[in-house]
Amino acid sequence: MTYDADLLVVGGGPAGLATALHARRQGLSVVVAEPREDPIDKACGEGLMPGGLAELTSLGVDPAGLPFRGIAYVNEHRRAEARFRDGPGRGVRRTTLHSALTARAKEQDTEWVSARVDSITQDATGVTAAGVRAKWLVAADGLHSAVRRAVGITAVAGRPRRYGVRRHYAVPAWSEFVEVYWSRWGEAYVTPVEPDLVGVAILCNGRPQLEWFPRLARRLHGAQPGRARGCGPLRQVVSRRVAGRVLLVGDAAGYEDALTGEGVSLAVKQAAAAINAVVDETPWSYEQAWRRITRDYRLLTRTLVLATVPRPARHAIVPAAQALPGVFRHAVNTLAQ
Repeated sequence: MTYDADLLVVGGGPAGLATALHARRQGLSVVVAEPREDPIDKACGEGLMPGGLAELTSLGVDPAGLPFRGIAYVNEHRRAEARFRDGPGRGVRRTTLHSALTARAKEQDTEWVSARVDSITQDATGVTAAGVRAKWLVAADGLHSAVRRAVGITAVAGRPRRYGVRRHYAVPAWSEFVEVYWSRWGEAYVTPVEPDLVGVAILCNGRPQLEWFPRLARRLHGAQPGRARGCGPLRQVVSRRVAGRVLLVGDAAGYEDALTGEGVSLAVKQAAAAINAVVDETPWSYEQAWRRITRDYRLLTRTLVLATVPRPARHAIVPAAQALPGVFRHAVNTLAQ
C-alpha cells in the first residue's frame, strides 16, 4: 500500500500545527489540509498560560508578545490577583501565534494542501481525505468539526449556551496580569498582546456590551475597537475522541468554556498525546490520555460556570477571590500548568 503521508492533519490552526510539529519530531511525514490563507485569525483570549508557553517553546516556537504574571479578577470596586508560581505566561496575538507555528512547521518539512475536508473514507490500514491517503488522520478543525460529523462522533451544544466575541483596542497595555472583569451579564478578558494593543474578549449568553463593565469602559474610552470576531456556542459535549484511525484534538475534541483561558495550552498537550497514541498504534489510549490532560480544566471550568449562573453568585465571585487568596492562587496555578 502506498501512502502520501503517515499523518493527515485537518485544520491548520494552533492545535493542528502543534500536532504536525509533534508528529515531525517523531519522524512521521505530515500533510496539513487547510483552505484558509495564513495567518488565520479567530475569536481567542490570546493568553498563553505558562505551561502552554513551555510546551510551545519545546517545539521550537517562541512567538512575540507581552509577558503577564498572573490572573486578576476585577469588578467595579474590587480586585483580586493571583500570580503564577512558575514564571510568566504571554499575551500573543492569534495571528502572531499562527505565523510562528506555520513558520516552524514549514522548517520541519510539513506539507500543505488547500482543501476543506467534510468527508473521509477509512479502512483497517489508512484514511483518505482531501485527495490524500494517510495512515492516520488527526482532526483539529474546531468547535463545529466537519470531520467529527463525517466519522459519526456525536456532539451537542451544552448549557448554559455562551458565546465569545473578541476585539482589539489600540491603547497602551496597563497591567502585567490578564484581567477578568465580572458583571451580572458576562465576563471580559483583557490580555496585553503588544505594548500599545490589548485584546478584549467578552463571554456571555447574549449580545455583548462593553458598557456592562464600567471600569473597563473607562480604560478604553476613546480607543477605536478593531474588528469583532465571535465563536460559540462554547460548550461542546463530544461523545468520544477516536473513531478508527481518526483522532480529535483541540476544540474538535470537546470544549467546556473559555472562562479559565487555557485552550491553546490544552490543545498543545492533546496534540502530543494523540501523536504518542499514533506512534504506538494504540489510538484507543488517546481517549484516556485526553481525559487526564483535561480533567482539571473540565472540573474547575464547569464548576465555575455553573456556580456563577445565578446573578447573586456573579456579584460574589470577586469578593470571594479577594477573601480567599490562597484558594484563588491554587486554582489559577492548577490551570497554569
